[in-house]
Amino acid sequence: MISVESLTKQYGSFTAVDHVSFTAATGRVTGFLGPNGAGKSTTMRVMVGLTRATSGRVTVTGRDYRELVNPGLEVGVLLDASAQHAGRTGREILTIAQQTMGLSRTRVAETLARVGLTEDEAGRRVRDYSLGMRQRLGIATALIGDPEVLILDEPANGLDPAGIRWMRDLLRGFADQGGTVLLSSHLLHEIEVIADDIVVIGQGRIVAQGSKAELLASAGTLVRTSDPSHLDRLARALHEASVVTTPIDGGLRVDADPELVGEAAHRAGVVLRELRAADGAGLEEMFLQLTAETAREGAAA
Repeated sequence: MISVESLTKQYGSFTAVDHVSFTAATGRVTGFLGPNGAGKSTTMRVMVGLTRATSGRVTVTGRDYRELVNPGLEVGVLLDASAQHAGRTGREILTIAQQTMGLSRTRVAETLARVGLTEDEAGRRVRDYSLGMRQRLGIATALIGDPEVLILDEPANGLDPAGIRWMRDLLRGFADQGGTVLLSSHLLHEIEVIADDIVVIGQGRIVAQGSKAELLASAGTLVRTSDPSHLDRLARALHEASVVTTPIDGGLRVDADPELVGEAAHRAGVVLRELRAADGAGLEEMFLQLTAETAREGAAA
């Protein structure tokens, strides 16, 4: 389990992470989402001892990461797949990890096979790897110690569709066997497919957290009009009914059930093109709504 308690990180007058608290539970995949610059990477760096917190506390399997005697046996980490020695082969990088952790030599071959790197690929220098191969090698390094917890930042970056499917199955299986997975990704569909719980951060603060089912179920109603020029009329009618609306992707997200929205549209003489519970809109629209005020223009995650 990972526990983050009132974590704050300041760089001078800038607060990158502001009293963040959440838990990544054992046996579950937790998706960690937020716009660029929201504080995800800083939070994850504090988790694994690369950045010192200004205040607050993070524990992994009940202890501060820096207190772990042989951390690779308890926590597998992938924060940047490109941060690997370009002049070494994939096998050499895994062998160094195996020796550092005091593992059997057989773990290298076993882990290469687990992540789908062939003998030929393992013998190539990392500078000759594709991004997808570097991701597989990074995941292999995280897995070689057979840890209880995985902390992964954008592990699907550079993987082809088959690779993404493989990664999804691997992480799902890891969690189902009692492991803890904290997964940050800009591929919202993949998070929606694999995550059990979701934590959303914006401008260094948690803006939403809970199970995926709970968050999507509380997303309200999505409505679009047949004539886009009538959208403002509908918004006014809903405002008069003391209902909160948020413009989104050519329509409105409404904090009310579809029946009330339909009645308000009828009274306003507005013909609707789409009216449905917003949980059917999926994680992407929920994410965009939650982070609308904190995202940089053009940033997806």
